[in-house]
Amino acid sequence: MLTAALQLLRARYGKPCYVVGADAWAPDVYRGLAEVGDCWPLPRKAPFLLGSAWPAILRALRRSAPGPIYVFEHHRGQVRRIRRLLRLSGIDLNRCLFIEEAPGAESPWLDALLRFARRTPAGLSADDYPEPAVARAWSPALRVLPVEKAARDDWLRSRGFRGGPIVLVQPGNHRTMGRRRLRNWRGRDDKVWPVAHWVALLHRLHARMPDALLVLRGAAAEMPLLESIRAAAALSCVTSASTELRRLFALCEVAHSMISADSGPAHAAAALGVPLVVIYGTQPSQVWLPRSSNGSPVVGIGGPPRFERADQISVDAVFEAWRGLAGAESQATAQADFEPLAAPPSTQMTSVRMEPSAFSSSVR
Repeated sequence: MLTAALQLLRARYGKPCYVVGADAWAPDVYRGLAEVGDCWPLPRKAPFLLGSAWPAILRALRRSAPGPIYVFEHHRGQVRRIRRLLRLSGIDLNRCLFIEEAPGAESPWLDALLRFARRTPAGLSADDYPEPAVARAWSPALRVLPVEKAARDDWLRSRGFRGGPIVLVQPGNHRTMGRRRLRNWRGRDDKVWPVAHWVALLHRLHARMPDALLVLRGAAAEMPLLESIRAAAALSCVTSASTELRRLFALCEVAHSMISADSGPAHAAAALGVPLVVIYGTQPSQVWLPRSSNGSPVVGIGGPPRFERADQISVDAVFEAWRGLAGAESQATAQADFEPLAAPPSTQMTSVRMEPSAFSSSVR
């Protein structure tokens, strides 16, 4: 979601943003984007000053003066840490802007991020940095690099893939990666859709599209969950994908569609234009529904007021939502650029964890 706001900030200020995010995966999200000059991760729990990236961040903060600093973090505890960090670093708080909204129950969170990006810190004049006169809809976007496309094609060939539709299936969410994930699988996670439901859905997908490759994907900690689904499905067309974040992006580029739990990978898929169905628990889809980069269909199913848990949603409901994705067939044709012939040698990608960011800011 933040990539849409970064596009707007770059358009207003005329320069790429520097981004500071939580956890090691953050730089991988923004790789190759013109609106991002550089990205550094800071530890989520440890003191910021202990992070190895801090010297480079501090230099960027000081070098960018008197440019703006936008803090998109809304959790109060983290905001206090960020304010303390900036104050101890001697940063003029008049060039800093902190988001005042928090996710509610009705307004899309992406719209809140864009409203924030349209504001201007007290130390700068809003008249000097207007939004572009030509109106446009700012939407999330990610980029896949050529070397990643080659690595993806090598991986697909290693699975015996020779072309055809690819349907991505993302059963896990950030809670299924934590230390309590086994307990969550036993019914305490409102986002979890039962294994038996995923198995039944795979069979329905295969019956509807027998030539499709059905790809289960997730983080490393989710592999036992994925393997349990794959084994129970017992279909030769079902495989499990690499846990690497950038390879997920590359797979999205050639995917026919995706069915996902409420998760970060669902947002990545929409940002790459994949027709998408997202299964919700207690989170309202009107707030968290991913937004497509190119108008591809994104359908949320579940969530309040009708549902309080994902496991209340039937297999039939999810399958019909997927089957009804308007334009999914044409999207598959448009994205079918997999090359089954010889391709350059694959490049080893970096494995990362997919978790929500706790601290993101952009500075000029």
